[in-house]
Amino acid sequence: MLRALLVEDEPLAARRLAGLLGRQAVPFEILGPAESVAQAVALLQAGPAPDVLFLDIHLADGLSFELFEQVRVSCPVIFTTAYDQYAVRAFKVNSVDYLLKPIDEEELSAAVAKLRQRLGAAGGAKSEPEFGTKSSVSSTKAPAPALDASTLAALLHQLRQPPASYKSQFVVRVGEHLKVVPVEQIAYFFSLEKTTLLQSTDGRKYVVDYSMEQLEGLLDPGQFFRLNRAYLARQAAIHDIIHYTNSRLQTILKPAPPESEGPVLVSREKVSTFKSWLDR
Repeated sequence: MLRALLVEDEPLAARRLAGLLGRQAVPFEILGPAESVAQAVALLQAGPAPDVLFLDIHLADGLSFELFEQVRVSCPVIFTTAYDQYAVRAFKVNSVDYLLKPIDEEELSAAVAKLRQRLGAAGGAKSEPEFGTKSSVSSTKAPAPALDASTLAALLHQLRQPPASYKSQFVVRVGEHLKVVPVEQIAYFFSLEKTTLLQSTDGRKYVVDYSMEQLEGLLDPGQFFRLNRAYLARQAAIHDIIHYTNSRLQTILKPAPPESEGPVLVSREKVSTFKSWLDR
């Protein structure tokens, strides 16, 4: 059994994460949840030591990174965050892994599998690199650089910076030519056979040299929403929304996606966030 300390200031999110962990193949003992940096520090000092720390970024009394300045953390850490473009961009730049809230069960399972591999490779020992002499942390992505003091400082700096400008256009290749596609002419992006494609409003498709994860950090979240792993759509391209089975939603996009890809669904875990995004 693995001990997981949950640091989360939203009771519903904490209960959901605990429930998802309860459905994993490996049994978890849930510690906490801690709703603030102070509570997390107290739990870590009191013990027992967790095998993994699920750490929300924004807590009731500040950024959760502050706890590393107060207590030693020698277990792997899985960061969790709401749809916060600044946080996502900061993590990507510094090669730190995270789970986006609302947490997807498949992504959580993948993170747990990586965690088990790390603990197994270490023989259960916690030998993570430290922040100076006080604390240590690792991401669940392997291999990944250690989150040392300088990386932590860079993360904090980026999280506290005003929003960066988002991409206003993309350069794509058409035969031997280059074409500029303004964001206003993009309907959606989608993945097909390990390739990312841009679907324009005039029905044309272009290959782009970005992953879906990279595009999330480059596009204005007020205009684009990640419907699922394969589709990132502009609101103007969503022409209809239909209730689907198992509490999911089906989106009707225009231009229509390839029929072979089936319906474009919003996963159950993202339905609430999707509705909030539409009703802002």
